[in-house]
Amino acid sequence: MDYQAALDRPLELGRPAYFEITKGDGLARITAKLERQGIVANPIWFKFRAYVDGVARQLKFGEYEIRPGMTLRDLLAMFVAGKVRQHPITLVEGWTFRQILTALDQSPPLTKLARGKSPEEIMRMIGAPDEHPEGRFYPDTYFVTKGTSDIEVLKRAYRRMQAVLEEEWANRGEGTFYATPYESLIVASIVEKETARPEERPLIAGVFIRRLAKGMLLQTDPTIIYGLGDGFSGNIRKEDLLKDTPYNTYVRSGLPPTPIAMPGRDSIRAALHPAAGESLYFVARGDGTHVFSNTLDDHQRAVEQFQKHRHD
Repeated sequence: MDYQAALDRPLELGRPAYFEITKGDGLARITAKLERQGIVANPIWFKFRAYVDGVARQLKFGEYEIRPGMTLRDLLAMFVAGKVRQHPITLVEGWTFRQILTALDQSPPLTKLARGKSPEEIMRMIGAPDEHPEGRFYPDTYFVTKGTSDIEVLKRAYRRMQAVLEEEWANRGEGTFYATPYESLIVASIVEKETARPEERPLIAGVFIRRLAKGMLLQTDPTIIYGLGDGFSGNIRKEDLLKDTPYNTYVRSGLPPTPIAMPGRDSIRAALHPAAGESLYFVARGDGTHVFSNTLDDHQRAVEQFQKHRHD
């Protein structure tokens, strides 16, 4: 086979292969690894091309995905450009900070710098000392290269949440109830936990704002669950409703002290654009939707119909 044909012949791969160039790897070691892993049958032409192009010392370290159909020419160009493999790390809407840390700790590509650290230490490491971590990270999919630290992912998610909250706050509705963007983040986190239905989020936010304006207790179950932490049994009991925690909105007035989860943009927007109306109550039907009521009598009838045994 001549030189040009060898460079342009597709690699004999039946499926994607993953290859890593580590720091300190020279061309000889890289070509030997390519041959040993069965990616390149005869690496002489790869090595020759690297010398001819003057790029023998320009191959970037990192992890690469080599796809079927690629050629030696493609392979060399990818290594020189440093087009390393990107791993998706997904932080899910409604997760708590504890769930975020668990997901990052279980993500193989990441270097674990947060492992064993307290929330306070982690917040200092990301450059946000004295801030409570809950709700401060934006739920999204972040792409990282192998070896990226969990702290770097948290920094990116933290900065993203700051940007989204600032943008949504700047476009908030007239007569916004909140004194600060952080208060809207707290309400957004509760809205996030109350419903997965986008169309219901502004309605639920409206209920919370009207209750706060009237000095009524929020009485929202997700805050009870969050306040119980590991003590939550899976069902809210009557005794749980009476247990005094900073997050028990059945016994404490106003907002809880912090968010209770990561809200997405839709929930933040809903909190800052609550639906107008007179409803002060809502109850889950059990199918993912809610019944909204203006009066306590109507609400109690809805509870009797849909949630009779909820707190037994």
